Amino acid sequence: MKPATVVIVGAGPAGVRAAETLVAAGVRPVLIDEAARAGGQIYRQPPEGAGFVRTKSELYGFEAGKADALHGAMVRIAGKIDYRPRTLVWAVGRNTLDTLRDGQQESVPFTHLLIASGATDRILPFSGWTRPGVYSLGAAQIALKSQGCAIGARVVFAGTGPLLYLVAYQYAKAGARVEAVLDTNAFSRQAAATPKLLKSPSTFGKGLYYVSWLIAHGVRIERGVTLLAAEGERAVSGVRFGRGGKEHSIACDAIGFGYGLRAETQLADLAGCAFRFDALNRAWLPERDIAGRTSVPNIYLAGDGAGIAGADAAELAGRRAALALLEDTGHRVPAGAAALEKKLADIARFRAGLEQAFALPADCTAAWPDDMTVCRCEEVDAGTLRRCIRNGEAREINRLKALTRVGMGRCQGRMCGAAAAELLSAETGRPVSDVGRLRGQAPVKPVPISLAFTAGDDAPLASPDDSDE
Repeated sequence: MKPATVVIVGAGPAGVRAAETLVAAGVRPVLIDEAARAGGQIYRQPPEGAGFVRTKSELYGFEAGKADALHGAMVRIAGKIDYRPRTLVWAVGRNTLDTLRDGQQESVPFTHLLIASGATDRILPFSGWTRPGVYSLGAAQIALKSQGCAIGARVVFAGTGPLLYLVAYQYAKAGARVEAVLDTNAFSRQAAATPKLLKSPSTFGKGLYYVSWLIAHGVRIERGVTLLAAEGERAVSGVRFGRGGKEHSIACDAIGFGYGLRAETQLADLAGCAFRFDALNRAWLPERDIAGRTSVPNIYLAGDGAGIAGADAAELAGRRAALALLEDTGHRVPAGAAALEKKLADIARFRAGLEQAFALPADCTAAWPDDMTVCRCEEVDAGTLRRCIRNGEAREINRLKALTRVGMGRCQGRMCGAAAAELLSAETGRPVSDVGRLRGQAPVKPVPISLAFTAGDDAPLASPDDSDE
């Protein structure tokens, strides 16, 4: 029997721990990652020769020890794996990945594939969100960690979720001027979730510390707000929001916003994995068992790309998926699977508390004016989507996409997909679970047009169902 060719996509917490587990069992996996250095978004490292120096404590705060441990694990296994940084996986074919590195296309064969693709910001638009000076929370964090700079001189952070307070804390701690934190959830809602959040007292304590530190250092925190508009002519000059039946504004030159995270599921979709609607994540996610096995034989998922659970859960899930892969390839499997599953179950209970405390704004689409851009890639506004829906032309998300081009641009719906689904749900009066999901297509991210002439039959640049209904 031929030996397995194992490929891991993603060198964040899940991917690194999966690779470490496989190496310990004598398997040499291929580890592919878009970033130049391992760590993922949460433990992102500055590039070599960055031109600035920040200690791990300054970069990662309370998580410095975990970041150092993960980076150290990668150093230890680097010579025992086929590590391919700065490499984009843009398509999945039959037992083949199509990749791009430094402008060069390469097909990477596999018998077993572990996808640890992580997550991106979950975006809900507001008036002016495409104006220069408006960033996602993740982009604001990347600027701080990778470029050693802030997104502005006077920054407002808005939206909801644990990342909102973490990024605000990281900015203020680094010396940036944070004008305010605007949370769309009320304090009463967050307080009601406390019993569930106490399932992980240390994590809950860190969150309380971030909020307390911000308040102690004079950062304004407003809860229960409605984010109305980024103000300014050519660039951001302020943010306008509603609270208590009144409108308020704060002067600033940059806004970082987001509503938690959304799983990066495009590669799993292209691989043919079955999906289900997950009410907790309010999103369609690939089906998997507790060990990370998907509906497609020899394809595994781990980390936030399979459902948002955080870095600690990602490390556990990466190890667990690697154990499943070892078992399926006939290797001797070390003990520990049950313990990993118990820890993952404990984190899942805490995760339910986070979703209760930081839920998406109810009826968020009601505040969206018709002239507000929803899809920035294709410049599709809310009015265009509403007219299409109200005319009875679209009751399913891919039909709406086909008729309006929402989600057809460079981001493949990463920025606008959730918003389009929420609007379709509100306009049709149906649960968001009933309006369908945007289908993934290759290339999952922009690639040179020349690849159209070099890609194999297993990696078409357009999906067979590109025309939709």
